[in-house]
Amino acid sequence: MELKKRQGNIWIIASSASILLLTASSFFYWKLVRLGYAVPIPYILDVFCLSNCPADELNVLHTQLPPDNLFNYGKPLSQILGEPDKLDKNRISILVEKSKYRLTVYENKKPVKSYPVVFGSNPAGDKLKEGDSRTPEGIFSIKDFYPHAAWSKFIWLDYPSKQSWRKHIKAKQAGTIKWYDSIGSEVGIHGVPANSEKIIKERSNWTLGCVSLENKHVDELYQFVQKGTEVEIIR
Repeated sequence: MELKKRQGNIWIIASSASILLLTASSFFYWKLVRLGYAVPIPYILDVFCLSNCPADELNVLHTQLPPDNLFNYGKPLSQILGEPDKLDKNRISILVEKSKYRLTVYENKKPVKSYPVVFGSNPAGDKLKEGDSRTPEGIFSIKDFYPHAAWSKFIWLDYPSKQSWRKHIKAKQAGTIKWYDSIGSEVGIHGVPANSEKIIKERSNWTLGCVSLENKHVDELYQFVQKGTEVEIIR
């Protein structure tokens, strides 16, 4: 009887220790994901795929405008699309062209209005890690959006995507970046500090990797997007 009791106590202690270890491991893994050092579990099969891997270089999804053409720049979006509360926002998408310093709103993949924008202070090339001051390239969607005390509004993108993680891991394998580098996060579309619109007009790349436009423009854009709106960023 005493032996069985002792065995029962050992089993309880071992089970409790296993649960504590699993909980601690899960918490540690979650922290690594939040900090950009570990691939989220739902992404793992796509990031570390062995065959039929998705292409890292995606075809452009939107028809591009001629260079330096700010389409319908002088017209309010509400004049083109109607009032935002009556609009089917599922039809809206965005194309950002880094080499042209341009963000264009599309309805059903047809351009409706363009805005001038600037990028991370190191604009050449794709974002591979936190701190490289580059704006990421690829297909993203809006994760959330909210007013921002410093930059008027913040439209938060779902960077890093699966594609972002694949490029990040490949860069580590190639020695382009260090194995201890984080992929980063908190990339979005936002305005500028108060009375700093000239940053946009002069094409002064100043962010840590976000897309920036004039506050009046981000205020307008903010009304016509929703969570899930597709945002394509190309060179």
